[in-house]
Amino acid sequence: MLETETMTQDVRSRQDGPRINGVAPKNTSISTTTTSSTTPATITTEVAVPVASAPVAPRDASPAVRCSGHARTLPEICYTLRRKVDAFLDDQTDDKLLRGTQNQARVSMGVIEEALGRYEPEELSLAYNGGKDCLVLLILILACLPAPSSSETAGEQAAPLSTPLPHAHTRPSTPQPLQAIYIAPPDPFPEVEDFVAITTQEYHLDLARYALPMRPALEAYLGDRTAVKAVFMGTRRTDPHSEFLDHFSPTDKDWPQFVRINPIIDWHYAEIWAFIRSLDIPFCSLYDQGFSSLGGVSNTRPNPALALDADAKTFRPAYQLVRDDEERLGRDR
Repeated sequence: MLETETMTQDVRSRQDGPRINGVAPKNTSISTTTTSSTTPATITTEVAVPVASAPVAPRDASPAVRCSGHARTLPEICYTLRRKVDAFLDDQTDDKLLRGTQNQARVSMGVIEEALGRYEPEELSLAYNGGKDCLVLLILILACLPAPSSSETAGEQAAPLSTPLPHAHTRPSTPQPLQAIYIAPPDPFPEVEDFVAITTQEYHLDLARYALPMRPALEAYLGDRTAVKAVFMGTRRTDPHSEFLDHFSPTDKDWPQFVRINPIIDWHYAEIWAFIRSLDIPFCSLYDQGFSSLGGVSNTRPNPALALDADAKTFRPAYQLVRDDEERLGRDR
């Protein structure tokens, strides 16, 4: 586990399901945009403040993350994640699910490598809402960014990477903070807001948050980040209106124009969780409460397929769900 992921109180080991909850940490730079009758304005703050249709009052809670040692730099994080991903890919396992997940990860990393070769860092962004799918995608992207030299890894000896980086000569020698857009629902879960803020800091994201419907949010984002040409999406083929997407799919002509990059389009639900739990990646605590797909408070509830009793008051964690067609049973839309 990353040194900066050594967390107390709200984060548990993989066996219980890692948790991140509580208030957002300070010193997180997030651009935020709220709904307005005029052109949306972008505000850069030094503290992650959730922005929604109504002010979100800070909760009286202990800090969500307590890290042991120093906060790792982005190159160190990329280096560590790449070693973890390579170790996962190199594992000789007889488990059918893990073998399938390994194959999916290799394909996804190939798509990411191709995207990093096609576009400059300022031309790329990530659609990020703290959910399981975009979390897997984020980890894979960071693992594909340039790894630091051994002198940048606190004395840790650099090792050859099992997966080659064919486009490395075209990229900056050190990784740049990944641009990201978070389109928040009108009524976001506090746990999701906290997780987005924490992981924005943890993974050094350059995140812009928009409390707007999707189309105007994308229009505003592309107006604010005019260099962006392509956006990594955590879309899977089982998502609504996604069954015919390719790894690189331009948006429809009546939508804001950019290329949607879909590295995990063919992953199955169980493979997403196999990857997260195999690599000990902390995830939003709502998944431990039976939520298998996250939207807003008004249209999302724990998945009834995970109910432990007839009254549906207690639920198994999301990673115990198996079937793709049951993933969205807790969503109204």
